[in-house]
Amino acid sequence: MSRFNIFEYRTFLMNILVMGGTRFVGKALVNLLLTQGHTLTLFTRGNIAPSSSVEHLKGDRNSHNDLSVLNGRTFDVIIDSSGRNRLQTEKVLSMTGKPLHRFLYVSSAGVYDDSIYFPIDESFAINQLSRHYGKHETELFLIDNNIPFTSFRPTYIYGPGNYNPIEKWFFDRISFDKVIPIPDNGDIITQLGHVSDLAQAMVKTLEYSICLNKIYNCSGKTSVSIKGLIHLATKACGKSLSEIKLRQFKASSVDSKSRKSFPIRLSNFFTDIELICSDINWEPSISLEDGLLDSFNNDYNFLINNKPDFSKDELLN
Repeated sequence: MSRFNIFEYRTFLMNILVMGGTRFVGKALVNLLLTQGHTLTLFTRGNIAPSSSVEHLKGDRNSHNDLSVLNGRTFDVIIDSSGRNRLQTEKVLSMTGKPLHRFLYVSSAGVYDDSIYFPIDESFAINQLSRHYGKHETELFLIDNNIPFTSFRPTYIYGPGNYNPIEKWFFDRISFDKVIPIPDNGDIITQLGHVSDLAQAMVKTLEYSICLNKIYNCSGKTSVSIKGLIHLATKACGKSLSEIKLRQFKASSVDSKSRKSFPIRLSNFFTDIELICSDINWEPSISLEDGLLDSFNNDYNFLINNKPDFSKDELLN
């Protein structure tokens, strides 16, 4: 469980299937649900379940034979934290049928098209060429087939167990005294949301009928510039800004959505989360400063044989 105190509340105890559940977002969700006493079944590729009280089904969700262990089983809630396209979700529901209460889906704010207006709300246009478009197709499938659902579109998620190179990219360069490539003057605005806040919001929507068949942006309360993110990461690493060396590169010379060289898209990208805050009387509880400090002290500092590859930094010029 995250080291942050999670706001505890109770709803009726439910029988819940989690597709995934042993890594990052799925793990945060499972830990929270366990504290509430729900009955959990995890379907994973083989990672160890977090508790002996959890039913653990091993298999590949893309395999019809592996998914057959779910055939005929009924769940109050199905949480899909690992699905990337419509077919994956269709296959699960072809085995289980509709959940009795709700289908929770982890989508992505990456489905939105580029915009000159900010913050981006849930009504903004979708980019059909997005690498996340399969998640939007899944949302359309849930709507078209009258599946009772709630979908969540986070921006960049960070926190315990993050396997994407978000905070680690900055921690590596700061900790190893490397020059940090920074796009233009560092004023590009982005948005990070803590994994524990996302888990809390997702589970809390189960209590609210207003959340039925809705799609929510769900991220941090505030946005931050790339330069501001570097400042906060530097503080988390226990270093002074005077120790940090920055090297500017032209953002226009790099694919704005490429994360091969730089972990944050090289254009403004932040969303309006007012809808979910209003509907469930919720707001993120973890500031970016506190979240980065926690990630550095309790995750990054315990990486074994951490040998970062800085060779792609040379591509940023």
